[in-house]
Amino acid sequence: MSGDARLYIDYLAHEGYRPTTDADGDVEFHYEGGYYYIDIETSDANYFQLVYPSFWRIESDEEFARAILAANEATRKTKVAKVYLRSDQKNTSASIEIFFERPEQFKPVFHRSMRALKAAVDNFVSAMR
Repeated sequence: MSGDARLYIDYLAHEGYRPTTDADGDVEFHYEGGYYYIDIETSDANYFQLVYPSFWRIESDEEFARAILAANEATRKTKVAKVYLRSDQKNTSASIEIFFERPEQFKPVFHRSMRALKAAVDNFVSAMR
């Protein structure tokens, strides 16, 4: 396990989450019924990416077209967050991506990042409905 993974696991465990690592070494955890992970980018320790993967399944070409517009709207309206359609064109994911001078600097903004990620997802869902 990388040092960054240990940093995230220790923090999340202290905050009451039950983090684990996946086969790629990323840190995964559950929050309010959703599955999230922190991408461990071993070649760039200053890069922090918090991901809510595959939160919306795309069932048709018509829904795909609407999802592109909804993802654009959600990304435009939400600070720091990105909502995007995965390359398989069947799922929608959201992420927070930030650079820090030191990896431990994620701690003061983690909860705000989770709120921004939730806001982006809510903005997407609202646009889809």
